Amino acid sequence: MMEKELPLFPLNLVAYPGHELNLHIFEPRYRQLVKDCLADDLTFGIPSYIHKQIEFGTEVRIIELSHTYDDGKMDIKTEGVEIFKVIDFQNPFKEKLYAGGLVEVFENNLEGNALLQIEMLELAKELFSWLGSEDQIELNDETSVYSIAHKVGLSPEQEYELLQIMDEEERQHFLIDHLTAMIPALQKAELARERIRQNGHFKHLDPLKF
Repeated sequence: MMEKELPLFPLNLVAYPGHELNLHIFEPRYRQLVKDCLADDLTFGIPSYIHKQIEFGTEVRIIELSHTYDDGKMDIKTEGVEIFKVIDFQNPFKEKLYAGGLVEVFENNLEGNALLQIEMLELAKELFSWLGSEDQIELNDETSVYSIAHKVGLSPEQEYELLQIMDEEERQHFLIDHLTAMIPALQKAELARERIRQNGHFKHLDPLKF
């Protein structure tokens, strides 16, 4: 593990390593943060403000300044790099308008289990089929848990829990457990909706033979 200082942009969402996140920057403090990062080729951190505290988050880099508005607002594209834990949160940070502080960057094992990968992908395909969104993402041997985590119905709290898991095999188990519980729930919900739709309609019923 390594410690480093980062500008910090707390948000009530979870970003993952390798995940692209588009941000509309309008507050003066974060416009200053983006300008500083662009000028000095710096990364910044997005602590996930999920449980009303600043703790775990993801370091991101700006990969594109998509648009600058006449009033100074900006649209940027970012990509997640590493997961960190905030050691010292300072607001403001070093005479800046924005926050920052010392973070501990984690070593993250990205090697998963091949058999778990197959199980996870099959469940994900089944879920996307139920949702009618088979083209959501390309699913193959290289697809990481992070790649599909935002698309399988995790709550913000579950996404945050996943963020704190530093081993891909453990993340595979986490997602498999979620999908294994979610798909039967969808099936039951669909059955209930079908029963509701049929309620009040004339039904053709074959008489029972005893």
